[in-house]
Amino acid sequence: MNKEEKQRLLDLRYLRMARIWAENSYCQRRKVGALVVKDKMIISDGYNGTPSGFENVCEDDNNVTKPYVLHAEANAITKLARSSNNSDGSTLYVTAAPCIECSKLIIQAGIKRVVYGERYRLEDGINLLKRADIEVIYLNPDEHESE
Repeated sequence: MNKEEKQRLLDLRYLRMARIWAENSYCQRRKVGALVVKDKMIISDGYNGTPSGFENVCEDDNNVTKPYVLHAEANAITKLARSSNNSDGSTLYVTAAPCIECSKLIIQAGIKRVVYGERYRLEDGINLLKRADIEVIYLNPDEHESE
């Protein structure tokens, strides 16, 4: 097995782990998980949800996501700020394509690769990452279940 094949298998494994982590989300409409990996170690994780100390309810009575709900990527990146780890040169695995706001955080955090498992109708976040020379990989674990 060559280096690229080994990396793809590793990427699939971490993406599946991010999917499992997404199950922790209290959001009903969509559950998203993220892992930040550096040197084959998970240095941070996150899932979408409300800020610390808020009620664990992401949607209002009309099933609209509350404006203060944090995305999984934002939770993973801000969690790093409270740790001794840094994300320079790391890879972010996220179950859904990053939005433009999360893409700004990814760039500023020094993350160099983003592997995501689900496309989104808006591609402005992905386009911004590519413009910043961040390697962006779409990899759907469902298409590679036997690997």
